[in-house]
Amino acid sequence: MLSKSQISFIKSLHQKKYRKENRLFIVEGIKSIQEFTQSNFKFHSIYYVGQQNLLPKLPANINLFEINNAELSKISTLQNPQDFLAVVYLPETKKIDPKDLANDFTLVLDGVQDPGNLGTIIRTADWFGFKRIICANDTAEAYNPKTVQATMGSLARVELFYEDLPSLLKNITIPIFGALLHGKSIYKTAWQKEGLIVLGNEGKGISAQVIKLINQAVTIPQVGKAESLNVAISAAIFCSEIARSKN
Repeated sequence: MLSKSQISFIKSLHQKKYRKENRLFIVEGIKSIQEFTQSNFKFHSIYYVGQQNLLPKLPANINLFEINNAELSKISTLQNPQDFLAVVYLPETKKIDPKDLANDFTLVLDGVQDPGNLGTIIRTADWFGFKRIICANDTAEAYNPKTVQATMGSLARVELFYEDLPSLLKNITIPIFGALLHGKSIYKTAWQKEGLIVLGNEGKGISAQVIKLINQAVTIPQVGKAESLNVAISAAIFCSEIARSKN
């Protein structure tokens, strides 16, 4: 049985302030938890409803708590809680080394605000083999429960960096592509072997400061009459096209 203080502590991690303060975040669902157990992330504790045998082999120092559905409902971030909830340590904050960006493609997110969009982009990047994503400091938080849930465990594999984009991009020597309305067709773009792919805010697009640093504007050609594409869909098209060009 969970104490009131345990419930209060886990519930506090629903908020960014306390995730940052305690260096912890929440992962829900057995499949996502399994992904994190196979990564470099470290676990603080796991809470489960009656099916411990579904858990993979875990280090001995992880605290396991069997709880009931009522307790799970109190600590879960979901309307329909799954049977497993883990509290996981945040990774150490690191800055990107521009040298690590050579000979590869990296997504760059300039002010993407919706946690669900960010989570979907992380999951998509993982599917297409992208190892890292660089986010502007005003991009949604990667450890927001909605983001974590949308990644379906891919957050365990894709490394995220939060940076001041104009300062970073000024020192980049590889090509910088930007998803813009008036640019070269994505289907006629020569991707070569490396580059950054900049995607902008859902409503405002890429900021003026960052646009100045883009080497090549790239457009997903419009065929129908929709006003715009969701940023996560745009990311998927870019990832797919780059993966296709590599093969």
